Amino acid sequence: MKIVCRCEDVTEEEIIEAIDQGYTTLEELKRHLRVGTGPCQGRTCMKIIEKILAKKLGKNIDELKKTTVRPPLKPVPLYIYGDEDEE
Repeated sequence: MKIVCRCEDVTEEEIIEAIDQGYTTLEELKRHLRVGTGPCQGRTCMKIIEKILAKKLGKNIDELKKTTVRPPLKPVPLYIYGDEDEE
């Protein structure tokens, strides 16, 4: 079992299975498996997923449509996500 997306704990087998089920774009895989949505925002896994998808579809990586990136509109202080007050 080879883990591709460590943030969301998604394996290569799960990605291939999803492609076989008809999820044939990076955006569909992202929405279905949540790959690229963890703390690294796909910086570690999306290149590997692109290679798997391109190989499975018989396409060049450059032919694949990239995923939508939605950064926050304004920076959010990290203390908001924790239980502690602002210091």
